[in-house]
Amino acid sequence: MLDLTGQLLIAMPGMGDVRFEHSVVFMCSHTDQGAMGLIINKPAGDVTLADLLEQLDITADTPDHQKAPVHFGGPVEGARGFVLHSPEYDSPLHSMKVSDQFSMTATLDILEDIASGQGPAQALMMLGYAGWGPGQLESEISMNGWLTVDGDAALVFGVDDGAKWTAALKLLGVDPLGLSASAGRA
Repeated sequence: MLDLTGQLLIAMPGMGDVRFEHSVVFMCSHTDQGAMGLIINKPAGDVTLADLLEQLDITADTPDHQKAPVHFGGPVEGARGFVLHSPEYDSPLHSMKVSDQFSMTATLDILEDIASGQGPAQALMMLGYAGWGPGQLESEISMNGWLTVDGDAALVFGVDDGAKWTAALKLLGVDPLGLSASAGRA
């Protein structure tokens, strides 16, 4: 079975779902029961970490992360929060190690730790996630909906949101101008 855990999905032009247009999705889990990922390049409007912390009554000791954007992680459970982060941080409640470069935590304590300066060295905050049922993602890939590439921490945490799609394609050696929106079979 294809296992895309720890990989990046790069949306192809002409995908047909505007929620995923020019998206780069980090895959947190991919099994025969389905898949779960987080869109890493779509800020959630004007929501910042400071707004989120205020809404959750968490006092920030450090202003470092106040302007950090909160991302639209995907269309499923839009009010639920997820933090994709560097692996040195491990929540005492539950962090899921995805790969050597990435962990994901969905418990409130990570936001408290970030606010107090005790959080992970690198992190992206998300609201919602992208989910696929059994075989659904494989079908979308076979219909030319997605390209895949190894997850890259420098890209995920270090590239500006607006440039992540092009940067992910460049990891594959693909020029975005050469992509076609139509599927084909050899």
